[in-house]
Amino acid sequence: MKKNILFIVFLFCLVLNKEQAFSQTKKAKEPEPKKSKLAELNTGGLAFRSVGPALTSGRIADFAVNPNNAKQYYVAVASGGIWKTENSGTTYQPIFDGEGSFSIGCITMDQNNTNVLWVGTGESNNQRSVAFGDGVYKTEDGGKSWSNMGLKTSEHIADVIIHPTNSNVVYVAAYGPLWKDGGERGVYKTIDGGKNWERILFIDDQTGISDLIMDPNNPEIMFAAAHQRRRHVWTYLGGGPNSGIHK
Repeated sequence: MKKNILFIVFLFCLVLNKEQAFSQTKKAKEPEPKKSKLAELNTGGLAFRSVGPALTSGRIADFAVNPNNAKQYYVAVASGGIWKTENSGTTYQPIFDGEGSFSIGCITMDQNNTNVLWVGTGESNNQRSVAFGDGVYKTEDGGKSWSNMGLKTSEHIADVIIHPTNSNVVYVAAYGPLWKDGGERGVYKTIDGGKNWERILFIDDQTGISDLIMDPNNPEIMFAAAHQRRRHVWTYLGGGPNSGIHK
């Protein structure tokens, strides 16, 4: 009886050993799964970065470059606010996101104090996708803070010019609303740094100023380009008899 039991145990162990050996042989013969091309790549050096103004933000409207430091300049974007760089454009910082308009027509730096900048909101283009602004802004600390200086119904401002020897004297070329008549349009002047404005050139309720130039040899001589235009849903009237150049 004992011999039979021992023989049965022997057979059981023999079968078990053969199954384990077969299993190990089968595993050894099975090929290892291939690694994907992505798994073979060394991605340890990759990291996320902010693309910021690397993304499209629309038409570039204007620049203001610090004459004492060419690495510092400001970019006015027709549909993207104001961007500032301190390293020749390697990186940019948005400095106008908290204000009332994202559409910019122009930016001007005071040559007597490069921390002072004037911004005219509302791009001076005339297509259907144009956005309007809410007047003129001023900063005295390089864009850290802004003050709205008025002309809110101009909607589109083409240029701001600062007198070269008197920073309180500023001229604004107001294009005026595109989709309607009226508004603040023409050439405006302040002699108290933007506290009060006087319209010194007005043509009519459909004609605004698309450009303004000061004679570099004589700041009392200025040229203004007047443009009569009106946008409708079905058409654009790009010009009229009251367009012209004024001195």
